[in-house]
Amino acid sequence: MALNIELEKMSDQTVISVAGDVDLYTSPDLRNAVLKAIPKAAGRVAIDLSGVNYIDSSGVATLVEGMRSARKHDKVFLLVAPSAAVTQVLELAKLDSVFEVQPAS
Repeated sequence: MALNIELEKMSDQTVISVAGDVDLYTSPDLRNAVLKAIPKAAGRVAIDLSGVNYIDSSGVATLVEGMRSARKHDKVFLLVAPSAAVTQVLELAKLDSVFEVQPAS
């Protein structure tokens, strides 16, 4: 499945909405979007993962890299509404407590 990435800039945050599978083939696209958005973001970078059906280790590595880049640029980096598939992988990798996660509202 292809990956769909949408970026929405707001006054206080940038939201990157991701839908599809984040894997070895699609994670570079997500990486580029995240790393380009962070320096330009107002204060927060929110990654909406509610539409992600599958994520592998390369996708998780992309999220970790995004978090590190956000810290370097003094931005808040959070994961919003991660799907069950994403939550399971983050818990398995013991990263669910490393990321700031905002559940679905």
